[in-house]
Amino acid sequence: MSDRTPTAPSPAPIVQERRVVTEIPGPQSRALHARRLEVVPPGVHSALPVYIDRAHDSILVDVDGNQFIDCGGGIGVTTIGHTDDAVVAAATAALQRMTHTLFTVTPYESYVRGAELLADRFPGAGPTRTLLVNSGAEAVENGVKIARKYTGRPGVAVLEHAYHGRTMLTATMNHKAAPYAQGFGPRAGDVYRAPNSYPLRDGLSGAEAAARTISFLEKTAGAEDLACLVVEPIQGEGGFLVPAEGFLPALAAWCRANGIVFIADEVQSGIARSGAFYAIEHFGVEPDLVLSAKGIAGGLPLAAVTGRANIMDRAMPGGLGGTFGGNPVSCAAAIAVFERIEHADLLGEARRIEATLGTGLRTLQAKYPDVIAEVRGHGAMLAFELVHPGGLEVNPALATHIIDFAAQHGVLLLNCGIFGNVVRLLPSLKLSDALAADVVAVIDQALAAA
Repeated sequence: MSDRTPTAPSPAPIVQERRVVTEIPGPQSRALHARRLEVVPPGVHSALPVYIDRAHDSILVDVDGNQFIDCGGGIGVTTIGHTDDAVVAAATAALQRMTHTLFTVTPYESYVRGAELLADRFPGAGPTRTLLVNSGAEAVENGVKIARKYTGRPGVAVLEHAYHGRTMLTATMNHKAAPYAQGFGPRAGDVYRAPNSYPLRDGLSGAEAAARTISFLEKTAGAEDLACLVVEPIQGEGGFLVPAEGFLPALAAWCRANGIVFIADEVQSGIARSGAFYAIEHFGVEPDLVLSAKGIAGGLPLAAVTGRANIMDRAMPGGLGGTFGGNPVSCAAAIAVFERIEHADLLGEARRIEATLGTGLRTLQAKYPDVIAEVRGHGAMLAFELVHPGGLEVNPALATHIIDFAAQHGVLLLNCGIFGNVVRLLPSLKLSDALAADVVAVIDQALAAA
């Protein structure tokens, strides 16, 4: 009798095309959903209750055999594509060596290598340090904690429309109370929400918007009491808002002048998503700390706080860490992601997607100017904002219609924006030009049917 563990045969390759073979959701998905309702609380919501069996590159295959073009990417996680061969190989090899030791007990090389790679990509000068954790919310929590330790100040400034997570602190930092904070008990203190730059709606230049933000914070918080300003260079849940030129540099300069730590929350916009390694690079700003998550490990749980050494080194030994932070399997996957970004020119691929998919969306804007108010974003982080004809009144119903229509036709889209009137696209950087054109065609059909 052989002592070899039997292995399942490799699944058939997934053809990169959309394919709808049942109603959506199909019968097997509906059966699984019925089971789910018996054991999973409704607070754990799914945007589209089709149950995925396997995935590769830009395509999701559900249990009924339907194939979806994935423009959600686990909300920006599968940046380099589902089940990337290099990532799978690296994670498998790491898993066979060890599953866990806890870096703060007995360390290992892959954590160090991950920190070295993040240091190489830090969008600023000088020596850096990196803390590895599990999620974007953990990265935000630790970034704030580190800034407070460094400055000795309590205050945390954030911007309108922001989203930073679902923990007590990060839910307080979010713009929207529901569903993230409402009814969950006390919220964190010393958090100040300042006006953001929203060119479509405020009509302000970057300098004007920054002056408004700074004035608000100086009056409501006091610069001398602020530990940090946390900004998403391109806001995610807030509507893929791209600030006016000059807005972020002015805020960063004000922070430096007042000893405030400038934190770039790149949980959704970082790791090659925008066509730069970090979106903050589009705006010519050098942050003090940068937060990475989502796309960093090809789908495995990993996040990072990377920052200037003089700030990061302030915490005492034992003050930073977590049981699963920087797990060796996730670290191995992240190293493979960095190598793939470099060797496959994925920054260039993000810019290609911006050119193809972005051009397609702008063509739709020209075709439907009364309802598509704006197309915005960078790289493979694109969105369009929907309004009622004749003005800028938000139109969340149309966004819902487009997303529902697309799902029935094999395209996964997501909404965003505090009013729910923005459709966002977060495709894999392996999205082909043909698939991009197909996505645009389906959105066109949805708009025509509205």
